[in-house]
Amino acid sequence: MAQNYLGRIERNDPAFDKLLPQDSQLEILAEGFTWTEGPLWRTDDRGGYLLFTDIPRNSIFSWRKGEGIKLFMNPSGYTGIEYYGLEPGSNGLLQDSQGRLVMCEHGDRRVSVLTNGGGKRTLVDNYQGKRLNSPNDGVCKSNGDIYFTDPPYGLPKRYDDPRRELDHCGVYRISQTTGELTLLSTALARPNGIGFSPDEKTLYVAQSDPENPIWMSFPVKEDGTLGEGKVFASAKDRVIKDPGLPDGMAIDRDGNVWASGPGGIWVFSPAGKLLGKIFTGERTSNCTFGEDGKTLFVTADTYLCRIRTSVVGTKVAGVK
Repeated sequence: MAQNYLGRIERNDPAFDKLLPQDSQLEILAEGFTWTEGPLWRTDDRGGYLLFTDIPRNSIFSWRKGEGIKLFMNPSGYTGIEYYGLEPGSNGLLQDSQGRLVMCEHGDRRVSVLTNGGGKRTLVDNYQGKRLNSPNDGVCKSNGDIYFTDPPYGLPKRYDDPRRELDHCGVYRISQTTGELTLLSTALARPNGIGFSPDEKTLYVAQSDPENPIWMSFPVKEDGTLGEGKVFASAKDRVIKDPGLPDGMAIDRDGNVWASGPGGIWVFSPAGKLLGKIFTGERTSNCTFGEDGKTLFVTADTYLCRIRTSVVGTKVAGVK
């Protein structure tokens, strides 16, 4: 059976050749979804599998080599009885310090965890008594704290939705020890993808604002709070020309940032220099490293894809 590939590779700097082999291509694993997001690699006694979300279908799917696609969870992010807009399902997926699946749920407006018994437990659903907007993406720090973003994309009318209770879109932290929710930043109008540098001294946050499509970097203080952020990179020159906006991201062990942006995955050095792109030509939502740590899985519009790299991603379950 012939393999299908998507897009092309753009090499902007010789350093990119050390990250992505010359013969690497973006392989289509599956297609026909509505809007794919939230890829997460999980290990098990059979080697491992990928989870990803289809937000409009309120579902989480799995992909395993040799088995293909299976429905993992439905509903995934909205359990109400009324129509709840175009993006009701879970968005970002992550793994907590106990190895459990954590979900950023749009419709139920919470961050939840799948317990060992198969049921869900709410980690947070409000800030100071006001309901969250719609948790979007998250990352777990090595000490167990969970950092996540909370834009209004999961609300049926987004910014103008009468259900909104907060007057800001924030970056938050859930304490592993106390469960306390701390607001870390309101600097971004539309915070989205999020990730740590390998030493966890820097937190990257994408902003999916067509008026200001940027990636920010925040210094992480000793107490886990954030210092003043600065612009890490910008996509202003491409946001009209190519489909999509800054969204989810993955970081490799050398500190390079693999970030979804207009047209595909943008790869930056730790200093913010653009090294190259995996150009999908589609609205590209997110990516994560998996398998042996040198496979980058990419969610792009209706597609689930993967590409081989020469570097190992951080936080790949089962990879030392």
